[in-house]
Amino acid sequence: MDTAATTVRQDPMQGMLQSAAPDFAAIKTRQRAAWSSGNYAVIGTTLQIVGEQLCEALDVRAGQKVLDVAAGNGNVSLAAARRGCEVLATDYVPALLARLRERASADELDVETREADAEALPFADHGFDAVTSSFGVMFTPDQERAAGELVRVCRRGGKIGLANWTPEGFIGQVFKTIGKHVQPPAGARSPALWGTRDRLTELFDAEAASIVTAQRHFTFRYRSPEHWVKVFRTWYGPMLKAFAALDASGQAALERELIALIGRFDRAGDGTMVAPAEYLEVVITLR
Repeated sequence: MDTAATTVRQDPMQGMLQSAAPDFAAIKTRQRAAWSSGNYAVIGTTLQIVGEQLCEALDVRAGQKVLDVAAGNGNVSLAAARRGCEVLATDYVPALLARLRERASADELDVETREADAEALPFADHGFDAVTSSFGVMFTPDQERAAGELVRVCRRGGKIGLANWTPEGFIGQVFKTIGKHVQPPAGARSPALWGTRDRLTELFDAEAASIVTAQRHFTFRYRSPEHWVKVFRTWYGPMLKAFAALDASGQAALERELIALIGRFDRAGDGTMVAPAEYLEVVITLR
């Protein structure tokens, strides 16, 4: 199998699992409630450049069938549609698919949508030329099952394209900070493991002709660190739920830590926030 295009640092959280066996059904119920709260589209629309870059890395071609899994409000879906692909976007949050359809309509793009669970995709084997997910499938509780579904529905010789936050990057550290204040589900693996070469090898090596990875950065640009926290605690479901689970003093402590964390990454120097967030761009070519 081919080696990575760039070296990816090891995830310091790997192996840090809860002792209890995971209850995937309960974790999924909790996650769906989180992603259905707030309005991820407010956050997601700022990430459009990631979808464009992922489609370029995949080198998608007009007429190819593309499945976008855990599509959110459709950054990769829209990017693939702009390139003439036949796009089907899935998510288990109907409101996000509705926002995706609104965006597609506004841009006069043809994107089909279907409500679906990334761990149980309702499609035949090997039906798509490319299968994608941008900051989506990495949050599935049963990581092996989700990876298996991506492989199953992609044709042999086809490609799987992923964008996953890394453990060391800004958003990976946001997850870690939240986890210090709100206990994660028992037995749950960190979603940031999807941003490590080792975990991707575990999940996909048996079916892959090559796994090519590249470290990329998305830069969060907000009026101030406090503005970023306000937007995320209002609209980003997992953070909204984390703050809601804490009392007033706990909320204040979490906000202080997030502001301090932003200070480690912020390069603005003028009171605004310009914080690069590392993610791993992944292109897997199947055997």
